[in-house]
Amino acid sequence: MKKCLVVVNSFKNGAVPLAGEICAFLEKRNISASVFSYDGSAAQREEVSVSFEGCGFVVTLGGDGTVLFACRGCAALGIPVFAINLGEFGFLANVQPGCWEKELAEFLEGRASVSNRSLVEAEVLRGGKTVFLSAGLNDIVLAGKTPMALVNLNVAYNHALLGPFKTTGIIVSTATGSTAYSAAAGGPIMEPSLDTMVLTPISSFSLSARPLVFGSRGEITVTVLPSRAGMELTLDGQERFELETGDVIIMGVPSYKAQIVCATQEKFYASLQSKLNWSGGPRA
Repeated sequence: MKKCLVVVNSFKNGAVPLAGEICAFLEKRNISASVFSYDGSAAQREEVSVSFEGCGFVVTLGGDGTVLFACRGCAALGIPVFAINLGEFGFLANVQPGCWEKELAEFLEGRASVSNRSLVEAEVLRGGKTVFLSAGLNDIVLAGKTPMALVNLNVAYNHALLGPFKTTGIIVSTATGSTAYSAAAGGPIMEPSLDTMVLTPISSFSLSARPLVFGSRGEITVTVLPSRAGMELTLDGQERFELETGDVIIMGVPSYKAQIVCATQEKFYASLQSKLNWSGGPRA
C-alpha cells in the first residue's frame, strides 16, 4: 500500500486536525497520504466527485454518509475503506476516534478484519436507452418529488409481477442499508453480510403491502406509471435522478462488493443495542 486518500467531512468538528494526525502517521510508514474535503451538506444539493484510482485504501473521517460516498467510488475498484466515526450512528463507520491508531496499524499489518458488503445497482431505461446507471451501498428510493404524494408503480421480480403499487414510494435496500430508511419505514433488519435486496413500500395505499426480501441473483423491475406527482430516484440519499412516466428501473446486486475495514459482526450488534436501544430484555 503506497497511496491513501483521506476523505474528510468538513462539517464534522475535529475532522480536519485528525486528518493531519492520520497523514503524519501514514507518512512515517512510507505511505503517501492526500486529503479530500467532503462537504456532506453540499452533497445533498449537488454532485460531489473525486477519483479514487490508484489508492491502496481510503480513510474516511465523518459519519455513515461519508462512508457511503467513499464506498460508491471504491467498491468497483476493490479499494477497502477504513471508516472512523465522527457521526451519530456508526453502523458503517465502526472505528472510534480514540482507537484509530491501533486499528489502522493492525490493518496495515494485515491483521484487521474486512467486511465484504453487497451493493444495489439501478439502471434507468428511457425509450430503451440507459439514461442513468449507478450503485449504492445502502438503498435506492423511488418516490414522488412532492412529500406524501401518491405515485403509481408496476413492480416485478424476475418478470413475475408483484402487482401495481399505489404508494408514496418504495425502498430497495441492501442488507447493510436495512438499518437505515428501510427500517424507519417498517422493513426488517438484516445481518449485513447477507446478499439480499429488501423491498419496502413507503406509506402504501394498500394494507396488504408488506416488505419483501429477495435473493441477489434476481432483478427487481419497476415501471413508472402515470400519476399526478413527479418522481425521482435517490441513491444512498446522496445521488438523485428525475424520473419520467414510462421509465423502467432495473435493480439488482452487482458482482463487486464494498470492503469496510474493522466492520465486525460484534460491532454491528453492539451498534443495534447502543444506537437503536435494542434489547431482548423487559426494557426493550
